[in-house]
This record gives sequence, structure tokens and C-alpha cells, in this order.
Amino acid sequence: MKLLTEEIRRKLPLLYSQDKLGGKAVAYVKFFTPDSNWTWYATEFDGEDIFFGLVEGFCKELGYFSLSELESIRGPYGLALERDLYWQPKMLEEIAPELFAPEELDK
Repeated sequence: MKLLTEEIRRKLPLLYSQDKLGGKAVAYVKFFTPDSNWTWYATEFDGEDIFFGLVEGFCKELGYFSLSELESIRGPYGLALERDLYWQPKMLEEIAPELFAPEELDK
């Protein structure tokens, strides 16, 4: 499976363009390992190899990951990473609301 089509490349905003949006940043593509619990949601792309987005594995965190890295990943049963063909763009706060919830004020 081709992880990144030309159509998706055109839709992905350039790296740093959603910087100030926080939880309102939109994840345009979802990659996952079919034989484990790792998922990558890409919000931005540098046009070459580097994504920024949400990574869900041992924990949920925002960070950078590369297309070349994703293409090389194999899960515990040797299965390659896949792109969710039915993914509809969503804001990060919809995917991981706990990362973007306002902190409670001290009483």
C-alpha cells in the first residue's frame, strides 16, 4: 500500500503552518500498524519526508516522524504499516481530548 498519495500530499499543510492552532489543528491522514496498537496522525508535512502530528503508542504525544521511518516499520507479526483508507480529517482535540483539556485551576 502506498502510504502517501499525491492527493494526500496536496492536502497536507506545510510544516509549522498549524503551529498556533493547538487542539484545533487538523489531522489529515492516519497511519497504523495492523498487528499492534501504534497509530500516527499527520497534521503537517514538509513535502519531502517529515511529518508533524499525534503519535499514539505507549502514550499519546505530539511530535515529528518521517515517511521513510513509517515505510520501514513492521509490527510484531511482520506486517507493514497501513494508511486508514476511510479516515476523515479531524481536529486533534477530537482524537485526544485529554491532551488539550484546559487545566483545572487551583482552588
